[in-house]
Amino acid sequence: MGRQFGATHTCNSKTTDPVEYIKSVTGGNGADVCIEAIGHPAVYKQAFEARDLAGTVVLVGVPRPDMVLELPFIEVFGRGGQLKSSWYGDCLPSRDFPMLVALHQQGRLPLDKFVSETISLDAVEEAFHKMERGEVLRSVVVL
Repeated sequence: MGRQFGATHTCNSKTTDPVEYIKSVTGGNGADVCIEAIGHPAVYKQAFEARDLAGTVVLVGVPRPDMVLELPFIEVFGRGGQLKSSWYGDCLPSRDFPMLVALHQQGRLPLDKFVSETISLDAVEEAFHKMERGEVLRSVVVL
């Protein structure tokens, strides 16, 4: 699905080490920006290791309260760059929503492609399991 949204490179982390893959397609440098969208410490660490010196890691996924992240502290200091989280997209709805709607109306933001399926309320639990298995991008409840 990433290629449908403009990704130039993709890898399946079940079969390929994502850190090594990213370094291989960036001449050993790493990515300028790595977005962790799962909320899992192991995936965040991969994003941290896959970024370029002075690159940015953005945590979008929401971790469980009991999760702990362990990183070599000297690497946090020595690599520079930014480690940040994005709480609900760090947007200003009054400014950003009209822009996003306009982009969608122009055909430049295909929001409909982000929806894998529409479901009823009683199918929510199975939809979460589908997300965990990587079978859907987004399920939308229709009442």
